Amino acid sequence: MEIIPAIDLINGQCVRLTEGDFAQQTTYDSDPLAVAQRFEAAGVKRLHLVDLDGARAKQPVNLPVLERIARHTNLHIDFGGGLQSEDAVRQAFDAGARQITAGSIAVREPETVAGWLRTFGAERIIIGADYRDNHISINAWAEQSERTLREFVENYLATGATTFICTDVSKDGKLQGPSLATYTELRAQLPAAELIASGGVTTIADVEALAAIGMHGAIIGKAIYEGTITLEQLQPWL
Repeated sequence: MEIIPAIDLINGQCVRLTEGDFAQQTTYDSDPLAVAQRFEAAGVKRLHLVDLDGARAKQPVNLPVLERIARHTNLHIDFGGGLQSEDAVRQAFDAGARQITAGSIAVREPETVAGWLRTFGAERIIIGADYRDNHISINAWAEQSERTLREFVENYLATGATTFICTDVSKDGKLQGPSLATYTELRAQLPAAELIASGGVTTIADVEALAAIGMHGAIIGKAIYEGTITLEQLQPWL
């Protein structure tokens, strides 16, 4: 299982939100590059970089930060936030992203994202499946759609997507443990999907449990910044 630390960006700084709420923001470091370099020095290979300013602006804002991290580390970066057009996706790749995550647009405009899958290849486009109570969340997580998590992932598998970041919105940033039951069920139902767990990963026991059920990856954010999981504890997966 791949360990994927997260860096969320607001005003070029490394922050974390709780349940995606901009009013519940903690700033951890003013220099995301220094954070990324610490991860790399510990043996981390992957980075999940989220442009929260871009998500609000509906276009990438923190591409210079992406570019700096890509230039000064060898991390495999997946970048998301504000990617609403093929142009924006190309800009992210040109700035050094190896993959991008299609978030809300994957719910709103499946035809657009299907086009990206054809143009760039499934290995470069990750589908963001943000959900609450087993239903896909929309509009910056403020509303629920009628679509279930399984239906959403299944439809994109049929479109050619392979990799999905499954974020339990109700757990994001709360340090209350991941949605093991949901992931276990989804793994059994859709074994072809490469599933990356996101939201609530709090302890090394959570990481072990996710690996045991066959998750492809685990995104870890607040737990690293708050010290409930240390980079030393993650060494067996690095």
